[in-house]
Amino acid sequence: MGSDDREPVRINRLFSMLGICSRREADRLISSGRVDINGRKALPGDMVYSNDRLSLDGRPVDISRGEAQVILAFNKPRGIVCTSSKKDRAPNIIDYIGYPTHIYPIGRLDKDSEGLILLTNMGELVNRINRAENHHEKEYEVELEAPVPEGFAERLMKGVIIEVPDRGRVRAGCRSARKTGEKSLNIVLTEGMNRQIRRMCGSLGGRVRRLKRVRIMNIRLGDLGVGELRELDEREKAEILKLTGADAKSC
Repeated sequence: MGSDDREPVRINRLFSMLGICSRREADRLISSGRVDINGRKALPGDMVYSNDRLSLDGRPVDISRGEAQVILAFNKPRGIVCTSSKKDRAPNIIDYIGYPTHIYPIGRLDKDSEGLILLTNMGELVNRINRAENHHEKEYEVELEAPVPEGFAERLMKGVIIEVPDRGRVRAGCRSARKTGEKSLNIVLTEGMNRQIRRMCGSLGGRVRRLKRVRIMNIRLGDLGVGELRELDEREKAEILKLTGADAKSC
């Protein structure tokens, strides 16, 4: 590896400093062979000098300065998976968007669902929002295949037993649930278990026909079209950082 008169930086810390991802995510990228230094596969713990050539997924990473910090709102279409992995046969969200700098989805929205998802290059913000103990609200519009049974919403709020992969049988509930039409409900969650709403409704005999997320904390989907992307304005960005306790400088 090259050297100069500047102090080298550990590669996972550099990725965090540049706003590419968190240190933990950087370690995962390195271990999966997606990062190169001077034409060779990077190793966990590698140090990077300012005159080294660094790349992620074959794209050069400018290590001379940090990328601008962005938080994006995206209206995910059905059929898109919320991962940067290429293992799933369905199109992934990163390739679909084709954003010019490295961004990562905050949380997940399952392949069969649509609506609001946030993406950012601020690693610490991703970590804070994903932590279940933060209890951040997420609001959904849900349409069932059949009419909503009497007392259905109330039973969802009280909590039901669902089967979750790798966790077994667990009790899941929601902050609020209300009937909005013959076959539709509005549901607000503070948890984020795998396919939670579908599993909760299914446990009560209700099969979900359509699921759309319309709000994450203070950010609303509004009139953002399917497949469209927008950058959060300064007010929204400041509020979401305040709600998560994140410091832009540390992200």
